[in-house]
Parts: sequence; structure tokens; C-alpha cells
Amino acid sequence: MKMLRLITVVFCLTLTPSLYAQLGLYGTFTTAKLNVPAYDNWLYGATFGAYLASGRLAVLSVGIDARGTFDSRGPTGYYSGAIGPRVALNTHILPVSPYVEATVGVGHATFSQATPSSVTKFEYQFLGGLDFTVLPRVDWRVAEFSYGSLTGLNNSSFHPKTISSGIVLRLPRILPLP
Repeated sequence: MKMLRLITVVFCLTLTPSLYAQLGLYGTFTTAKLNVPAYDNWLYGATFGAYLASGRLAVLSVGIDARGTFDSRGPTGYYSGAIGPRVALNTHILPVSPYVEATVGVGHATFSQATPSSVTKFEYQFLGGLDFTVLPRVDWRVAEFSYGSLTGLNNSSFHPKTISSGIVLRLPRILPLP
């Protein structure tokens, strides 16, 4: 039993200094399709956000992402603010990093039908994407796809889909994780 405790203490002491948080700031061009029967056009705008990830757990980088999406076309708009866990694969050999996320937050949609209407409700999203390192601290977010759900008017749900591409700036690792 004492040997197990000693191994655990040594493991924790040697692992802890190698765990540092990586802060990434990103901005992307985003297109969104609301999948509402009365409005079937694409909306255009941007997504801005930040993620904080461990980055040094073997090949997995586990963290949290906070984001805001702002898409519109004419009087129709889709706006979202969400936060959730993020898991990325870092091979340390190839300059690509695929990732997945699941976020929850608040979504707002404004429709331009015969009578203008809007809704602001709870929203969830599932996201996946691929980042490609172009410089030591700069990544190109090649593509990101999200699928979400937002309860709309008359308690009917609609499922916004977004496609994004943009730039990620990874700041130096300075924040030690607990």
C-alpha cells in the first residue's frame, strides 16, 4: 500500500509541471442555415471565441470553449452564445488538429416572414473541425461544422447548421492547471 502511495505521489509531482493551459483566440467567417420551412436561405457572419485547453495529455488536448456566433441576411438573423467542453487530437507529428465540442447556451433567431417574429431560447450544439498549423502560434481553422437545436416559435424546434473557416491565435502556455 505504501508503494502505491509513493508511485502516485511521484506520478503527480512529475506530471503536474507538464500540464499547462493553452489559450486560443479565434475568429471565423461563418455561414448558417436555420432549417426553418418558411426561410431556407443561408445567413452570413462571423464567430468569435476562445478556448482553454491542457494540450499535454499525450495526444489529447482537453479543455473548454466559449463562443459567439453572429449571422444575418437582411432582417433575418441568428445569434448564439455558448460554452462547453472541447477535445482535440494533437499528434505532435502532423500539423493538423481535429477536434470535437459539445456546447450549451442561448440562441436568438429573428425571422422576416409576413409578420416579423423572433425567439430567444436555450440552445445546444455539436461541433467538429480541423485546425492546420501555418506558423508556430497561428492555425488556420480549415473547416468547422456545427449542428444544433433551438426551440422556436410555437415550441417547435429547428436545427441550425453552420460552416466556418478562419484564424486561430494560440497564446504562449503561461497558466498552470491545477
